[in-house]
Amino acid sequence: MPRVLVTGFETFGGHDENPSALVARALDGREIGGAQVVARILPVDLARLDAALDAAMAEVAPDMAVAFGLAGDEAVIRLERVALNVADFAIPDNGGAVHRNLPLESGGPDARFSRLPLDGILDAVLAAGIPARLSQTAGLYLCNAAMYRLLGRLGSRQPCGFIHLPPLPGQIARRLRAADGRAEGRGAALASLPFDLQLRAAEIVVAETLARMRNGTDAAENLF
Repeated sequence: MPRVLVTGFETFGGHDENPSALVARALDGREIGGAQVVARILPVDLARLDAALDAAMAEVAPDMAVAFGLAGDEAVIRLERVALNVADFAIPDNGGAVHRNLPLESGGPDARFSRLPLDGILDAVLAAGIPARLSQTAGLYLCNAAMYRLLGRLGSRQPCGFIHLPPLPGQIARRLRAADGRAEGRGAALASLPFDLQLRAAEIVVAETLARMRNGTDAAENLF
């Protein structure tokens, strides 16, 4: 049975929850599309990220990998196209580090492209009534680092990529309550998506990718 590594992140940056960790834990041990899903939670700490990824790869030996993370100002499921070979943090990571223009891999390629069938995933998620969009880069924080380094660890024909998730409604409600309903921001800054829709989108990501693997479809051909 194929094995799918799904990762989420621990909390960070003042967020009291991270939906990516909740989604990963909910998928752990599930069978989707004839494959076993195994989840791991990654540290929001660049100094500890490599060891966590190496352990996950050794323990799971995945046939494909999908990493999830939180985009605190995102309103929809965000499918990432590209990871860049640089860390440039706007806020400290959980280890207190603020990296500036730091290569993630010395001598590595400037960018690595998602090997998920993004167009097919986008169509399937939207058809399920879940808002989603394509995104050009995964940013320059830990989500980007995880995507770049995961893509480098899996074989070039193994599907791998990154999905950003919005905050949960409860997170936004607690933020507003703490500000007595007077929190600054509007639109995407206060947007959220219920957990059941986030989990369903994650299931679709895995199922759609596995279906294309079985059909012999090269995920890369759907990226451009």
